[in-house]
Amino acid sequence: MIDNPRSPRVRAVAKLSKGRARRETGLFLIEGPQSVAEALAYHAERLLELYATDAALDRHPHIIEAAVAAGIDVEETSEQVLAAMADTVTPQGLVAVCRQLEQSVDEVLEAGPRLVSLLHEIRDPGNAGTIIRAADAAGADAVIFTGDSVDIYNPKVVRSTTGSLFHLPVIAEQDLTEVISRLSSAGLQVIAADVKGGDLLQAREAGVLAKPTAWLFGNEAHGLSDSTLALAGSALKVPLYGRAESMNLATAASVCLYESAFALRTGS
Repeated sequence: MIDNPRSPRVRAVAKLSKGRARRETGLFLIEGPQSVAEALAYHAERLLELYATDAALDRHPHIIEAAVAAGIDVEETSEQVLAAMADTVTPQGLVAVCRQLEQSVDEVLEAGPRLVSLLHEIRDPGNAGTIIRAADAAGADAVIFTGDSVDIYNPKVVRSTTGSLFHLPVIAEQDLTEVISRLSSAGLQVIAADVKGGDLLQAREAGVLAKPTAWLFGNEAHGLSDSTLALAGSALKVPLYGRAESMNLATAASVCLYESAFALRTGS
């Protein structure tokens, strides 16, 4: 059992909550039974180490068995050690170290995508993770982050996806212009979600969303600049029928992605 919260091994794991350590090592943290189970199910070859408290060993035997079967080093730790490793205030007894996923826009395009979520300058890790989860639920083929967006391996992003990070390609790219050009060349229309855009319901009724689509979502506070909007083929807004002043980015993104998912499956 590892019971010293200040040991070099514990400190090395804990450092992965910081961006610099993730960039230097190419590793990231996974916390909690749901995320660990999904990582084991879809990318077990990238998991290096699994740490578990005594209570977690008893509570999640199927996860431990899957990790051992995959040849992953499983270490029992004290509650204090796991707390020192984890990014959360109240960890759920499981922390894993994983190699960052090797995914590219090329691989996405080769697969003939029909629905992509494109996030530009998204800063809030909770929003980012929730949109990844919504994209996964809507059957999207990829989520692509561009510009100065939050690190997709930020522990809060990883937790907010509740395992969806391991279900579909999630890619970080810098150049939005290039990404849009490549998506367009692959046959996807690029639609910006913006308050200055046309009505989403009218677009749905006109059959606009029945085509392969990349939805472009902008920064939580500032949205998309005019120059960035000009890169998209069109812009649509989610109508507000009640008294709300605005809609949370992740909620709006979920609506847009599902509208496309419905249209792509019904052809209208």
